[in-house]
Amino acid sequence: MDISRRGKTIQASPIRKFKPLADAAVARGLKVYFINIGDPDIPTPQPILDAVHGFEQKILSYGPAQGFLELRQAVAAYFGSYNIPLTEDNVIVTTGGSEAVLFAFCVAADPGDEVIIPEPFYTNYNGFASIADIKVVPLTLKAEDGFRLPPSAEFEARITPRTRAVVLCSPNNPTGTVYTPEELERVGTLAKKHGLFLIGDEVYKEFTYDGLVHKSILELPGLEDNVIVTDSVSKRFSCCGARIGAFITRNCRVFDAALRFAQARLCPPSIEQQAALAAYRMGIGFFEPIRQEYERRRNVLFEGVSAIPGAMVRKPQGAFYMVVKLPIKDADHFVTWMLSEFALDGQTVMVAPGPGFYSTPGRGLDEVRMAYVLNEKDLKEAVRVLRAGLEKYRRLFP
Repeated sequence: MDISRRGKTIQASPIRKFKPLADAAVARGLKVYFINIGDPDIPTPQPILDAVHGFEQKILSYGPAQGFLELRQAVAAYFGSYNIPLTEDNVIVTTGGSEAVLFAFCVAADPGDEVIIPEPFYTNYNGFASIADIKVVPLTLKAEDGFRLPPSAEFEARITPRTRAVVLCSPNNPTGTVYTPEELERVGTLAKKHGLFLIGDEVYKEFTYDGLVHKSILELPGLEDNVIVTDSVSKRFSCCGARIGAFITRNCRVFDAALRFAQARLCPPSIEQQAALAAYRMGIGFFEPIRQEYERRRNVLFEGVSAIPGAMVRKPQGAFYMVVKLPIKDADHFVTWMLSEFALDGQTVMVAPGPGFYSTPGRGLDEVRMAYVLNEKDLKEAVRVLRAGLEKYRRLFP
């Protein structure tokens, strides 16, 4: 017997595929600084943990396919706090933001259809596209331009009869770029003109720095039928393991189609929905001190990496990632070597290799993504270890 084409071709996670090497390093007694993945060390807020511990249902039965009504209302109210009017009938609770993206792909496109995504992009878009059996059409952005969106003509040059959607992530993973209202409006106009869906991954909407304010594609006028937004509690409330997200649209037909996908998987997890409800009830003011903490961490990592000879990096405007160009030829090999062969004072560092954040072959070979999800002291130490490792690596592999 043979396995499916999708099973053969789906991309291994460029983040998680190195986890066995990290586990082996830890087993050898090394301390590994994990700045490869967006898993924050900020404690999960106590109301969320209290909701988990206080779950009192005697039977853990199925819930509604679209999620608990109270949670859907809370998500709508949360967006309303940002002057984005929604109702519970615009929200489907999903098993993480990942399922919301997969639902969006499956609703927007048939097998063999195409979605345009500016790259570098969140690596799992490749995996979701493989599962949905659709084709990612990449639009490569330039670091020297701050990973800004190009003119409409560059998008239009990639539109074919099979194009169904454009996907935007802002604040962006992995670049940290926050798209301007003008950029979003330009792509929105393009989507309207060509009858495309505009899918917005906005899970980092609160993570903006230097006075910038995130603009949601839900705020674009006249695009109610085109827009799908995916959201998540993972980063906002530091509870990545809760796996609660949201699929948001004002298009009734899109909502009904996504609901049928949701019915097919029965329901999202009940205990975590109660936890998410407690999270949303904390209100938007809860996040400001956390945003300030991430801004400080960004500054620490950016300043440290900028001082590494040969490294090139642009200061991110949002999220908690940065793409760093290093004087190396093969980021996968460098990550493997750092975990398998290098240690400084009993420590090493794990970063995410760049190629996995692209769909275009050969891109990102000299790039890595770093996440400032550790405290400032650990980030400074991680930079010290990384710098020493890079210096030795370049001597061994000039």
